[in-house]
Amino acid sequence: MKKSIGKATLEIVQGDITTLPVDAIVNAANEYLKHGGGVAATISRKGGPTIQQESNALIEKLGPLSTGEVVITSGGKLPARFVIHAVGPVWSEHSPAEADDLLGRAVRNCLALAEENGLKSIAFPAISTGIYGFPIERAAPLLLGEAADYLRGQTKLERVLFCLYDDASYQVFDSAFAAL
Repeated sequence: MKKSIGKATLEIVQGDITTLPVDAIVNAANEYLKHGGGVAATISRKGGPTIQQESNALIEKLGPLSTGEVVITSGGKLPARFVIHAVGPVWSEHSPAEADDLLGRAVRNCLALAEENGLKSIAFPAISTGIYGFPIERAAPLLLGEAADYLRGQTKLERVLFCLYDDASYQVFDSAFAAL
């Protein structure tokens, strides 16, 4: 499903984010950029050791990232040239309003970093909705809304996708997408 927003396209797709031919994919990262499970493990496995090596170097230089912060590495062997690592909120560690704010910040920071690097397309997973426990029914309209708001501004981004791995997640995003 696609919508034109400003001069860009906002889309939702179902599938494996690591296979998408976009400039960057977003990794739902932890504060130490250890690619142990979920989307991060798949990115690391399919992208090769370079992504984890670059992540380790960033952590050595910057220290642990705060929730909402983002950094960029190469995409290794992935079709995407880059991976933007975004630290989303752990639902149980924040009030609902604070978690919403932190998740929105992560999306905005990803989009801004993509733009700073001259990228035109970016794909997101459903950040924080896996082991971080953010309710997907709450996250979907927030994630899509943040992206839509960003695209309504002055941006050179051309395409923003949300890639959902399973049918249940896709259905939640589809409902939120229809309400945009």
